[in-house]
Amino acid sequence: MLKHIHLLFVLLVTVTYLYRVYLAERQPEKLQQKWLKLAPHALAGILLLSGIALTFQGDWFNIAYGWIVAKLLLMLVFIALGLLTIKSQGSLRWKAFAGSLAVLFLIAKIAVAKQVFFFV
Repeated sequence: MLKHIHLLFVLLVTVTYLYRVYLAERQPEKLQQKWLKLAPHALAGILLLSGIALTFQGDWFNIAYGWIVAKLLLMLVFIALGLLTIKSQGSLRWKAFAGSLAVLFLIAKIAVAKQVFFFV
């Protein structure tokens, strides 16, 4: 059940991020709405809490599960690139957006493979 909640919030964070990128490009004034400022933080917080809960539930707080640490560090990179995407303009926005999607894909690959070096 907890895994499904976590996956739901992964989806919600991704969809709201894509929506905010769209708004940043087409209707940036809408990004000033209070709910669009608060919702990403609330969703990301619940995503993080559900991930932590899964870690304790699976007894994965162990050095053999370095992939969890890798996912957490990559999540920080995703957040940084997401902020750059929303706040910048022009080609920098699209480079940061492409980078954020690549990081999101890498996080998903690590989650499925349960290995940092899934290509080995």
